[in-house]
Amino acid sequence: MQKGGILNSHIAKILADLGHTDTICIADCGLPVPAEVPKIDLALTFGVPSFEDVLRLLQQHMQVEAIHIAEPMGTQNPHNYKVVQELYPQNRYEWITTSHEALKEATRSCKCIIRTGEITPYANIILHADYIFNDER
Repeated sequence: MQKGGILNSHIAKILADLGHTDTICIADCGLPVPAEVPKIDLALTFGVPSFEDVLRLLQQHMQVEAIHIAEPMGTQNPHNYKVVQELYPQNRYEWITTSHEALKEATRSCKCIIRTGEITPYANIILHADYIFNDER
């Protein structure tokens, strides 16, 4: 039995299978999931688990080189935007900021979408996997 880390076997497998530049999405409970993209549904009730909880956990266990968010997050969801800035500072990670529609289109190439119970607007992020050699982050 695993002693720690990510206990959700679906998320642990996705992370183990990721290669450089592969993407995953952490989404609020309202983001549409394309039919061809696997969904890992963590939502239990409104707000549980939160976008922040899941993002903080993934930040500890996934090597990331870039993030992709929708532009409205900065003004429409300042709390979660601040969390993203804290975990993925712009001086160390590439930031891709697009329209919400472009972010939804980009989810089509994600290896999975992790659905949270988050109910605040624009609480969605696509994480781009980095390689783990010579880690400077």
